Amino acid sequence: MTPSFHLRALSIMGFLVLGTAAHAQAPNAARLEKARTELQKRFDAADTNKDGKLTREEAQAKMPKVYKNFDAIDASHAGAISLADIETFVASKKGARKSAG
Repeated sequence: MTPSFHLRALSIMGFLVLGTAAHAQAPNAARLEKARTELQKRFDAADTNKDGKLTREEAQAKMPKVYKNFDAIDASHAGAISLADIETFVASKKGARKSAG
């Protein structure tokens, strides 16, 4: 077999591997976007005064898991949390799980 054949075979294998990885990420990206949309809907429903933040009471009424972790999510101790605060908390928990596993 010629060197050019090996080079073409490696190129084709690389293309297949990259294509498979991109394809595998698409469902994860769609799932992530669906979860993000659902979180946004739940946050909006809980944010009764529509100020873009949740107080402890708003979280308690509509988002019990957020309420349970309110102090950890409210890292700045502002007494209210944003959607970005919740996402940061969730991402840190997922990162901790991946490191432990």
